[in-house]
Amino acid sequence: MGGRRPRTGHDWKLLAESCTALLDRLPELVDAHMRQLADYSPVYARVLPYDLHWRESEEAIRIGIETMSAPRDSPRRDLECAEDAGRRRAQQGLPLELLVHAYRNAGYLVWDALLEGAAGQEPARLAVLMRSATMVWSAVDDQAEAASNAYRATEMELRRRTDEQLQALLDALLEGQQSPGLAARAAAGLDLPENGSYAVVVLRAERRDAHDGFHRPVQGTGFRFIWRMRTDRELGVVALGEGAGLDGLAGLLDARCAGPGGISPVVAGLAELGRARRLAELALRTCAPDATDVVRLDQRMPTALVVSQPELAERLVSGVFGALLELEPGDRAVLLETLDVWLTCEGSAGRAAGRLYCHRNTVFNRLRRLEQLTSRSLARPRDLIEMTLALDAYRLSGVGW
Repeated sequence: MGGRRPRTGHDWKLLAESCTALLDRLPELVDAHMRQLADYSPVYARVLPYDLHWRESEEAIRIGIETMSAPRDSPRRDLECAEDAGRRRAQQGLPLELLVHAYRNAGYLVWDALLEGAAGQEPARLAVLMRSATMVWSAVDDQAEAASNAYRATEMELRRRTDEQLQALLDALLEGQQSPGLAARAAAGLDLPENGSYAVVVLRAERRDAHDGFHRPVQGTGFRFIWRMRTDRELGVVALGEGAGLDGLAGLLDARCAGPGGISPVVAGLAELGRARRLAELALRTCAPDATDVVRLDQRMPTALVVSQPELAERLVSGVFGALLELEPGDRAVLLETLDVWLTCEGSAGRAAGRLYCHRNTVFNRLRRLEQLTSRSLARPRDLIEMTLALDAYRLSGVGW
C-alpha cells in the first residue's frame, strides 16, 4: 500500500515513523484483511488456500507500507509485487473484480490504521498524513492497475495456450489418432459429448467466406460448429443436436457457404472424426472443379467409388467413351452435355430439350449417336450405369466437356 513519498525532511521523518509503527501491527492487519475478504465473497476461500493467501497478503501489505516512506528514487517494489500477484491470480482463476477489491480493501485498512496511530499524538503527525492522502491513494490505484494489467496479459496468454491445446486435440482426432483418453480430453476441453452424433464438413479453401478465429461464424439451431484451417481446405466438426440431421446441415451450409464442399456421413463419437474427415474429403472430390455446392457423401456414393480409384476411373472413361473422345472438341462437348442434362432430367427428353434450347427430337438424335459411338444402350441398366459413371469420371478429370 502507499507509494513513493515526494516530500523530504520533517514530513518524511514523521511519515516513516508512522509506517514503522504500523509494521508492528502487520499480523493484525492481515487477519482483518482476510476476514473482510471472506465476508465480501466466498470465492476467495474457494480459489485461494488460506495459508498461502495470508502469506501473500502479508508480503504485499508490508511492501506497500515500506514503499510509502521509501526515498523518492527507490525502486517500486510495490508495483513489482502487484504484477506478480496479478499473474498468480489469473493462473489461479480468481475473478479480476475480486483482485481489484482486495487491493482497495487493503488500502482502506492501512489508511485507517495510520490515522488511528496518529490520533492523540502531536497534530503535526496527523497533518502529515492528511497531506499524504493523495499520494497514498494514487499509489493504491497504481498497484491495482499494475495487478489488473498483469492479470489481463496472463489471462490472454492462458487463453491462447488453451486454444492451441484444444486445436491440437482436435487435429489429432481429425487425423484419426487413437491415443488412450484422447477423445475424453477433447470432449472435456471443447465441452462436447464424447459419444454423440457428429459429421465433418470439408470446404475448398479458395471458396470459403472470409473470417477470423478458431470458430467460424456459421451456426444454426441444432448444430455446433468448430472449424480448423488447412493450407488448401477448411475442416468443420459439427455436433448434431437432438433432431438435427444431414438434410438440415446441408441446407444451412448451402445458404451460408459458397462451396464447393463435402459432408461426411454421421459418426457416433469424437473418436470417429478421423474416418468422418476422410469421407468428407472424398465427398469433396466428387465436386467438379467449377462446382459451388456442398454435397453429402451418402448422396454421391457411385461417383465417390469412381474418384476413389483414379486408375480405374481413367480406364472406365477410355473404355466407354473411347470413340467419342476422338471427335472434335465442340462436337464431343455437345453430346456429353446432352447426356448430362438428360440424366439430370431423369431421362425426360422434353425437359432436357427445354434446358438445351433445342427440339426434343434433337435430344433423341444426339443420344442415339452417343449410343452408336459407345456401343452401349441407354435402355439397358448396366450400360446406363457405365455411361453415367464414365461421365462423372470424365467431368471430374478437369478436362471439361
